[in-house]
Amino acid sequence: SGFNSIGHMDTMQRRRHHIGHYKEGEEFIQNAFQVLFMLFSGKEKSNLSACWLQYEISKIIQCLQTKRKKKLKVQGRKSKKLAKNLLKAPDNRNHLSLWKLYAYLEWLLGNIDDARKVFDTALSTAGTGGVKNPQLCSLSLLYAQLELELLESLEGAVMSRAVHILTKLAENGPYVPYSGQVVSVNILKARKTYDHEVQDYLNKISAANQDQVSDSNQLVNLVGCYALFQYLTVGIDAAVLIYAQASEKLEVPDPKNCENPGENLAVPNFPAALEELSVLHTNLLRFHMKISVYPLGPLREALAAALKRHPHNLALWRSYVLAQRKSHSASKARRFFDGITRSARSLEPWLFAIRAEQMRKTLIDTVQRADVGEVHATIPETGLTNRIIALFEHAVQSENGTHCPLLWRMYLYFLV
Repeated sequence: SGFNSIGHMDTMQRRRHHIGHYKEGEEFIQNAFQVLFMLFSGKEKSNLSACWLQYEISKIIQCLQTKRKKKLKVQGRKSKKLAKNLLKAPDNRNHLSLWKLYAYLEWLLGNIDDARKVFDTALSTAGTGGVKNPQLCSLSLLYAQLELELLESLEGAVMSRAVHILTKLAENGPYVPYSGQVVSVNILKARKTYDHEVQDYLNKISAANQDQVSDSNQLVNLVGCYALFQYLTVGIDAAVLIYAQASEKLEVPDPKNCENPGENLAVPNFPAALEELSVLHTNLLRFHMKISVYPLGPLREALAAALKRHPHNLALWRSYVLAQRKSHSASKARRFFDGITRSARSLEPWLFAIRAEQMRKTLIDTVQRADVGEVHATIPETGLTNRIIALFEHAVQSENGTHCPLLWRMYLYFLV
């Protein structure tokens, strides 16, 4: 029985009742966590608690995606009870990462006011340190991102709760909960602080000071906070500019394009930070397109550039496929997929290339069969079918594809 009905063909459709964990598998995971919990202490125990909460959050997200309200209610009660018990442990009371996860859990369950109280309490008790405190930075970024998603337009965003959170972070003083307005002078001071801190951090990324920049997560949170602050107070172009500057500093020049390849060996590489910044950048562009009129071009370009650097990133591929669905022409996307699958060794480009074509086929099939019931179109769409089969054939011949059960199951399911 295990965790999931992985071997069965009917799960390829991901029907609602197939999503989630089987009872025995879930019991095993809970037992494993409980046993491990008794073996650790101190920082390790706190880290394990964070893992446990992240696992609970993944189940909540699963319930939200499948729109199972009853399951969500039951799961929400269990997860909240566990979160409160974990936070009662003496080692965890001042662990900001855990408070952050608990607040996020409340937010996902729709308890916005309760989540805000948890965020505010955590920020108030965290003390000072401002943008130099990595955990404070991370907590403020998530809080501001969640508040941003509640905005329906950018009108009056300067006075929003998100701006208050980011301004207070830059002030480096004790946190005061949002009272309904933000002082303009504080916004100007905060912008200066962010600009100075980000530039200072990026300047450290040189061969001489390589050891000073040990925490790439702090850089991501700092740039994320500044970009979000600029987006809410100035606009989308100002935010994009910050991501562009940071990415430029983090990118390592390609040795093939250099006259003296040896010169670039000293440049430290921050691949994880660059990848996370690419995700934040593209997510912000997607959000902006949702709440205002904005061209698709910048998002496409940003995704294409990011995917050439990180062809294994699922979040970026999902965004790319969703963005391409808005386009009537498939040729651009096909050329892009073709280029990536030739050069990248990872399997994700193949899987997403196939998925994009399957989505296009589903769309065409529904249009051709509209209002006719079960009567099929007189001219079947064979071109796309042949194209998908060809993609499968090439994918299963690749080094990683040959050994990928998912790919073979998808191929069999498509042929059936």
